[in-house]
Amino acid sequence: MAKKKIDSLNEEEIKEEVHDKEEKIDEENVREIIVEKKVGFNFLEVILIMIITLVIGGFLGTVVTRFTIKKTSCVKNEVVNDQYKEFINTYNDIKKNYYEEIDEDALLDAGIKGMLDFLGDKYSVYMDKEETETFNEEVEGKYEGVGVEIIQNEEGIVSIHRVFENSPAKKAGLLVGDIIKMVGDTDVSGKTSAEISDMIRKSKEVSVHITVLRDNKEISFDLERKSIDIESVQIKTFEKNGKKIGYIQLSVFASNTTKQFKDKLKELEKENIDGLVIDVRGNSGGYLTCVTDIASMFLERGKIIYQLDTKGIVEQIRDESKEKRTYPIAVLVDGSSASASEILAGALHESYGAYLVGHSTYGKGTVQRAYTLESGATVKYTIQKWLTPDGNWINEKGLTPTHPVDLDVKYLVDPIDENDSQLQTALEEVSK
Repeated sequence: MAKKKIDSLNEEEIKEEVHDKEEKIDEENVREIIVEKKVGFNFLEVILIMIITLVIGGFLGTVVTRFTIKKTSCVKNEVVNDQYKEFINTYNDIKKNYYEEIDEDALLDAGIKGMLDFLGDKYSVYMDKEETETFNEEVEGKYEGVGVEIIQNEEGIVSIHRVFENSPAKKAGLLVGDIIKMVGDTDVSGKTSAEISDMIRKSKEVSVHITVLRDNKEISFDLERKSIDIESVQIKTFEKNGKKIGYIQLSVFASNTTKQFKDKLKELEKENIDGLVIDVRGNSGGYLTCVTDIASMFLERGKIIYQLDTKGIVEQIRDESKEKRTYPIAVLVDGSSASASEILAGALHESYGAYLVGHSTYGKGTVQRAYTLESGATVKYTIQKWLTPDGNWINEKGLTPTHPVDLDVKYLVDPIDENDSQLQTALEEVSK
């Protein structure tokens, strides 16, 4: 919301805006715990995987969720169960006899999607190639581009919100606040941020020509597109009650987040911090291995990080590392802190004694597996429940903060650290 609009609201309206900001969930965000990704399955192999998962329960169902199918020609050459034959024969019959031409790949897409829809689980989905690319960027922590994050305001103006370090955009001199006017020879006025992003990232040219408006002057840049590592970890320090407190913000648990977190934590500890605040507000999840590794940096060896429930069989995942910390920790959470964020918050609270500050979390207590097909599409479905160290399943309930704190209305008008009441409460607790 633009500041000029906020200024026209009364206090009650501002409080409502703050509440909406805290509780808003972006349904397009990851909000996943991905236990692993498999690559290279063809359509019929995945159909077999899904049919087995749906038709055969009990022990065999448990086995199916864990094994990796080797690439074979089993569909053509081996005897398959009658249920599988019915599915495949129906597909072949439609392909051969339907009165109009059909897209065979699209027909298979629909078959896979139908099985996933049957599960009635909003986290078990089929993603086409384009959706898969977006999803992979989020969880892999890198993308092809020039190194800027762009946003669109209420007036439709698209500007640069963030410039990534060591990127072509950073080296060329693009700045936060630059308004994007042209991409190549195309005037992008009236286009959405998503459309402009696609123009930059999917350009067939190695170099992209971008014109921005800065201080009412047009400036042009030629930027080379390359693989950009997304920075998912930001740090700073605060002085509170005569103590130095470190602060780490985690935006996602991507495949490259663990190293970033470890490096940034070392930076903070070189400054002799007395406590730490970890901010996972708005963090919707990511890889299970990433959150496991991060939690292991703090817990004492042998402590439970989380538990996995696979069809009633519960496995405790314990810290096996030699690392541990003892300084006080607070974790900032809100209604958009989901899945992997909840695992970290739950582990640090129940196995370390960390404070939880803010609002109740989203409440996603399941784990997904993702299969990428040869076509570039992805099949993703739920395989397990996860439980906190104490055995709590927080699905659709979330974690309850030890210190429930509303954001101060001042923060929406002027989002600075001093107005962030949740952050200030966390700093107060770890500095006592």
